[in-house]
Amino acid sequence: MAAELLEFGYLFVVLAVTGAIALRLGLSVIPLYVVGGVVVGPYVAGRFGLPYVADSEVVTLLAELGIVLLLFFLGLEFSLDRLRAARSNIGRAGAIDLLVNLPLGVVIGLALGWSVVEAFLLGGIVYISSSAIVTKTLIDLGWIADPESEPILGTLVFEDLAIAVYLAAVTSLVLGGEGGLVAIGRSLAIAFGFLGLLLVLVQYGTSLFTRVLDVENQEAFVLRALAVVVPVAGAALALGVSEAVAAFFVGMGFSTSGHRETIERRLTSVRDVFAAIFFFWIGLGTDPTLLAAVVVPLVIAVVLTAPAKVVSGYLGGRVYDLSTHRSLRVGVGLVPRGEFSLVIAALAASGSTQVMREVIPAFAVGYVLVMSALGTVLMQRSDLVERLVFRGGSAKTES
Repeated sequence: MAAELLEFGYLFVVLAVTGAIALRLGLSVIPLYVVGGVVVGPYVAGRFGLPYVADSEVVTLLAELGIVLLLFFLGLEFSLDRLRAARSNIGRAGAIDLLVNLPLGVVIGLALGWSVVEAFLLGGIVYISSSAIVTKTLIDLGWIADPESEPILGTLVFEDLAIAVYLAAVTSLVLGGEGGLVAIGRSLAIAFGFLGLLLVLVQYGTSLFTRVLDVENQEAFVLRALAVVVPVAGAALALGVSEAVAAFFVGMGFSTSGHRETIERRLTSVRDVFAAIFFFWIGLGTDPTLLAAVVVPLVIAVVLTAPAKVVSGYLGGRVYDLSTHRSLRVGVGLVPRGEFSLVIAALAASGSTQVMREVIPAFAVGYVLVMSALGTVLMQRSDLVERLVFRGGSAKTES
């Protein structure tokens, strides 16, 4: 027990140090958490005979909680009423984003000689922007009060809902695809049936969600919230449904309960701890020597998908009737990739092929490291991007 506790102490030291470095450099903590996991994991520190953190069942379980809480908090930001009110612009901008980026990833995968399912996994990884990184950077840069924040957040909403359906489908394909089309169909039916029940509960169970957390004691409040989201996520996983998507729907249920701000205030630190472990865990399972094998697809993906995301975001900004300059900032603001790409990679690692188990996770880690850093820098230097794109024209962001 002493050895395990010491190992966990080592884990938190690494997270604290990498987080401090990220803050000093002005970068997102996510890529550095992943790097920290790679460096002190069995494939680097372990190979050199140094103390390392093992990819144990306990760490994996804590990482699962990180996924669940990340998606739970994203669900808190959305309600069915809010989605209905802005559905036209969100739908149009989101559809452009989806139709440009996901098929591009699939085409890249097929061009690399991967199977359709493997290419579909790659499509999801390159399609989905990082809600965590983008939202945090919007706040840090003060963009959250600017007109471009609306199409950025609207597109993230669409992506979150689209990825819910995507994860339900791809979970069935990866985990339930060994029995042929009948098994896949059965898995999809179970997945969508379960999510359908959750959606009905979200729509009509507001009073239930309200009563569950109607308690003044802070400890009881936190425990009750976890007593809802964690068992639902666990039940979803047991049925072959994405636990992340289930947690997202539970968050949507609590979003209209009147307790949203209290949940965020009292559980944010809990979420951040487990989310950090999740990103660290992704690094633990990554053999950096495999990154050499994915350099070519990684370079291809970055070169093609970064401009594609800028273009689709720009078009989404125009849907909202923004100026060309503000629309460009929308595109730049959607470049970062992060948590969802890593969730898909973790799912792929459960697959039956070498590409799923080794290549896609390694690719995803490298891709997230590059795109999260690139996206953050592009947002910070959006004025320079505007001058380059508009050939010396005024970079001011007129309405």
